[in-house]
Amino acid sequence: MRIGPKPKAVSYGSLTFKRKEKKRIDFTIVYEVLTWLGGILAAVVLGAALTWFFGLKTNVVGTSMEPTLHHGEQVLLNRVSYQFTSPKRGDVVAFYPNGNTKTHIYIKRVIGLPGERIKIQDGYVYINDSRYFLDTAEITREAGIAENEIALGVDEYFVLGDNRSNTEDSRSANIGNITSEMIEGRVWLQLGTPSSKIRFVK
Repeated sequence: MRIGPKPKAVSYGSLTFKRKEKKRIDFTIVYEVLTWLGGILAAVVLGAALTWFFGLKTNVVGTSMEPTLHHGEQVLLNRVSYQFTSPKRGDVVAFYPNGNTKTHIYIKRVIGLPGERIKIQDGYVYINDSRYFLDTAEITREAGIAENEIALGVDEYFVLGDNRSNTEDSRSANIGNITSEMIEGRVWLQLGTPSSKIRFVK
């Protein structure tokens, strides 16, 4: 059974030959195939970029960041933002204390910035002698080493947990101030649990 147009017959005297017609390329189909392959390639590249920049997942350990984050929740870190900017006051960051990667990753909120003076007095945080009124916690009962004023260096940050009564943070001598080299990234996205939805971390 022949599919397609019949070949034309060519006569030379008493002899007759059948000429085969050339097959034409359907460029519409070629364009669609190339577009499809290009879309797949773009998706792969975008997925790889997102995995590299935002792909570091970690678990929240302990209750130190309640009510913002809860024990056992998974969070996604933005590892690229601090390549262009410095941590800001109020950012929730993930870090290894003293750069010790053998321990679990810590998640705390940035309170003090480089060059500032921090002190905790009468349950309140003071920055450069002014009370920090935007603090997420109502009162900080334990001052720790911040009972005496702490002067932050040019690359030092003072971090606290949101749950001040149950957290190990910069008030503890074995944690102290952290540096940008210790920070793995900004806690960017809360991936959710059966009882919570995916949301940005503030």
